[in-house]
Amino acid sequence: MNSSLLNRALGSFLGLAIGDALGATVEFMSAQEIAVQYKVHQQILGGGWLRLKPGRVTDDTEMALALGSALVASGGWNLRAIADAFVVWMRGRPVDIGNTCRRGISRYIATGSLCAPPAEEDGGNGAAMRNLPTVLASLTDENLLRERSLAQAQLTHHHPLSDAATVALACLTRRLLLEGPQAAGGQIAGELIARHPAFAFKPWPGRTSGYIVDTVQTVFDGFFNTGSFEECLVRVVNRGGDADTTGALAGQLAGALHGLEGIPVRWLKRLDPNVRAAIEWQTPRLLGLSDFRGR
Repeated sequence: MNSSLLNRALGSFLGLAIGDALGATVEFMSAQEIAVQYKVHQQILGGGWLRLKPGRVTDDTEMALALGSALVASGGWNLRAIADAFVVWMRGRPVDIGNTCRRGISRYIATGSLCAPPAEEDGGNGAAMRNLPTVLASLTDENLLRERSLAQAQLTHHHPLSDAATVALACLTRRLLLEGPQAAGGQIAGELIARHPAFAFKPWPGRTSGYIVDTVQTVFDGFFNTGSFEECLVRVVNRGGDADTTGALAGQLAGALHGLEGIPVRWLKRLDPNVRAAIEWQTPRLLGLSDFRGR
């Protein structure tokens, strides 16, 4: 397997988890409240409204790992196995779960349906936050990645803006993994905005809710206006709001760009060791499902 690809893939998946753990401390706080309490929040401390242990992750990383485990166990794409993995995760009483994810998983339990009905209230960020394993297992075919991203998203979220953002973030991550700094990331963001002007982020509109538009604007503002993994995550999570998810998605993109060596060692050491081990185990196996054969 290509070592530079594996390095960026590990950077992306571990970056997602680190952004989740870092942002969870200040989730639902305002930027002003964060500044008063921390000046600049830049350490993985735990706490927050969920009273987490330092390094503990939330539903963002846990759902991604559930999705990844289903793909590895199935030896390839298997939407029903993903849905079943989400059921097991939800029944395990996770520390946090979004309303739309809960509603979609509960619908699957009740009806077996693999697609949520379209709903205006389903425009949250829960489909985008968990999609990284789909990217890792679908690198060789962007069209296939788009199809799979939509399929896993619509298990719980069926909304045009959630769909568009989930696909765009997947394609951007794929380009970063394959091309590194040469990736045309701005082009993908521009195409998303051209199709859906609500995602425009220059100047940053200042909203940090779990609505997918607010999430993408905050993540893009951090990612495209910083030069390192740490700078990107600190910028994003210090804006508060849904900081575990904006942190996770920013970490996914920044990790794919800067690679494993771009992640501060102090953050890697604070990450829950079981989560780190699960990511390090899943990542090469998910890449193997893309059938890269050393390319």
